[in-house]
Amino acid sequence: MDFPLLQIRQQYARIGIDADLGTFDIKQPKPEMHMKSTPGKSEIRQPQGELTIDSSRAKDALAIGSHTQFMKRVYNEAYQVGLQSIGTTIEEGNRMAAIHTKANVIADLAVEGFFKDFKMAYETEASISNVDLQYTANKPQIHIEKSQMEFDPQLHKPEIFYNRGKLDIYLAQRATLEFIPPQIDVKL
Repeated sequence: MDFPLLQIRQQYARIGIDADLGTFDIKQPKPEMHMKSTPGKSEIRQPQGELTIDSSRAKDALAIGSHTQFMKRVYNEAYQVGLQSIGTTIEEGNRMAAIHTKANVIADLAVEGFFKDFKMAYETEASISNVDLQYTANKPQIHIEKSQMEFDPQLHKPEIFYNRGKLDIYLAQRATLEFIPPQIDVKL
C-alpha cells in the first residue's frame, strides 16, 4: 500500500544590498608666493690725485731760479775761484823762483794770462732729472649696499570633502514554506 506523500517546498529569503562607495573630493589650492626685493646700491667716489711738480732745480740750471739760491752759488763759486787763484799765484811764484831753468818765465806768464779764460759758473748742470714729479693717487671710496629679497609664502591647507555612499538593504525574496497535499482519491 502506498501512502500518500505530503510535499513541502521551502524557499529561503534573499536579502538585496545596493551599495555605492563613498567618494572623496580633495582640493589643494596653489600656494601664493609674495616676493619683495630691494635693489642693491653701489656708490663709488674717486677723489682726484695730487700732482706736485718741483722745477726749482731746473730753474737753477738755467740761472733763473730764486735770487737767494743764485747768490749762494755765486758766493760758493767765488770762494772756489779765490782758492784757485791763490793756488795759481803760488804755482807762478814757484816757476819764477826756478831761475836755474833759463826760461823766460815772466814773458810766458804774461802770454798765458792774456789768453787765460776766466770762467765763473753760477748755474748748475742741466739734466732731465732736474724736474721732480710726485703723484699721489687717492684710493677710491666704494660703498655697497646689498640687495635684499623677502619671501612670504602662504600655504593653503587641502580641502577634503567626503560624499557618503548609499547602502540600501532590502528584502529581495520572502521566505516561503508551501505544503502540497497529496491527491487523495476518496470515493464514497
